[in-house]
Amino acid sequence: MKILICSDGTSSAETAIHLGGSFAAPLRAQTTLLGIAETSQDAGPLREALEKQAQSLRLRGMSPDISVQSGEPVQQILDHTSRTIYDLVVIGARWTGATGHYWRSAKTYEVIKTIRPPVLVAMGACEKLKRFLICTGGKEFIEQAVQFTGKLAAAVNATVTLLHVMAEPPAMYADLVRLEENVDQLLESKSELGTNLLREKKELDRLAVPAEVRLRHGIVIDQVFEEVRTGDYDLIVSGTSQARGLLGHYIMGDLTRSILNQANIPVLVARAGPPKAGRTLWKAIKGLFGAR
Repeated sequence: MKILICSDGTSSAETAIHLGGSFAAPLRAQTTLLGIAETSQDAGPLREALEKQAQSLRLRGMSPDISVQSGEPVQQILDHTSRTIYDLVVIGARWTGATGHYWRSAKTYEVIKTIRPPVLVAMGACEKLKRFLICTGGKEFIEQAVQFTGKLAAAVNATVTLLHVMAEPPAMYADLVRLEENVDQLLESKSELGTNLLREKKELDRLAVPAEVRLRHGIVIDQVFEEVRTGDYDLIVSGTSQARGLLGHYIMGDLTRSILNQANIPVLVARAGPPKAGRTLWKAIKGLFGAR
């Protein structure tokens, strides 16, 4: 595995280095520490700062490469990840204030939408990595993210919870709610949701990662953070989808953006895999004509 950790050489980047190292060390990942100087005159002092920050990685038995580039940060990260294929990119996220749609540094969102690898955003103290929460959406496209998260969880001996939030139905459907809240019954059902969640759980089981499925009803972002609060999680996993056509960027949905805005623990923004055409078409036909 190859991991890229981005640092501006300041103390605020140390959280990203600590978090990236927490995964890179047990994974024995080839790790690069990338610093970007806005001017060529800043390159020397930045390299010195990165050398000092790399010491924390070397103390874990790692031998990180150090690369210093000059220019606009997002473009430099894009160029670097285009030349070398990385499995994960780790960045920090400065708080800019709870106004508008974006509460973190604009560069945080731009990196997520621009580069190809999954992005791990370091926030909070990052003191432990024992409980991961995956916001599944209940669709098959998240399977690639589940598999990748499972590999990270296995490396640090973490458990994973697959969370799906459903809209609050009218009171007249109380019996349906009770049925959906019965996780075992849902996983044994032939419904699309049950089938997808069971397949995701089996993938985590295959990776020897302890996993459970949780269901909630209500407003999605509210329920996600209620689950985070009550479950004492250390990492949230959300997703992005690739834009169609010739646009080489990712679309960050409202849920992922809201999680990034409000989270005080690390957030892994995973990449959704492509839809499975055959299965999707068959489900569409069944939905149109009804099961016989």
